[in-house]
Amino acid sequence: MRLGIFKDWLNKVGQVFTRRGVDEELLEELEETLITADMNVSAVQEILDALRQEAKAQRLREEQDVRECLRSMLLQWLGEPAPLALSATPPTVYLFVGVNGVGKTTSIAKVAHMLQRQGKRMLLAAGDTFRAAAIDQLQIWADRLGCDIVKHKEGADPSAVVFDAIQAARARGIDFVLADTAGRQHTHARLMEELKKVYRVSEKALERAPDEVLLVLDAVAGQNAIRQAEEFARALPVTGIILTKLDSTSRGGAILTIRKQLGIPIKLIGVGEKADQIAPFDPEAFVDALLAEA
Repeated sequence: MRLGIFKDWLNKVGQVFTRRGVDEELLEELEETLITADMNVSAVQEILDALRQEAKAQRLREEQDVRECLRSMLLQWLGEPAPLALSATPPTVYLFVGVNGVGKTTSIAKVAHMLQRQGKRMLLAAGDTFRAAAIDQLQIWADRLGCDIVKHKEGADPSAVVFDAIQAARARGIDFVLADTAGRQHTHARLMEELKKVYRVSEKALERAPDEVLLVLDAVAGQNAIRQAEEFARALPVTGIILTKLDSTSRGGAILTIRKQLGIPIKLIGVGEKADQIAPFDPEAFVDALLAEA
């Protein structure tokens, strides 16, 4: 990750710091930088206010001091690493939600591969029944990974697919069910209601809530990612975010806003298309990328 949101601003601080410190002109430039990086106005104002207070209280005199101040502040926002939940009563069930095109099906395959390397058995549930291509894509991944899949015909009830997958996993002694869902436009109320039904049916089949509701977001989506997170969080108890395409040019500020406003932890990041290109989210590495010097 080489996001470098603060890079140019910090360089400017280093150039002028000995003459005037962190003054209002520099803070205005930082405000513009952060808004350009897809942080919303309230989050930007909170950073500016905190930095203004810290600069005065600590009498910051070096560019590195400002960098460390920002680093500490951002790490507090992101919180501690958040591992994926694991149920004491198999199967552990993860529902994957998100709009079309964010890399949801590929993320399911990556998580399956990651769990396989831990010696776990999983079953894929082809719950995106509105697109035949989505079912076919998940079948291809199941074949590649050598894992079971439950699927119905195109247009079938997605809730029925997930229910059958949970029952099949129990019968076969499988550790995990990874359930795809239709790529909902977050502004489409009827489709979001159907997604709520998938959650309720999963809860009924498990006799407990699904262990994770993982919202897949595209790292380059910016403010649109924030709106998606807001709408999905209204519809479902989203437990974590998978951030895809972090290997692309991304500004990253949207993630800080989502974490601060909604409190949803980022659990995994995708950095490519291959099955092994996924990793637990590391807040320190992410913040260091935001503050990258080069």
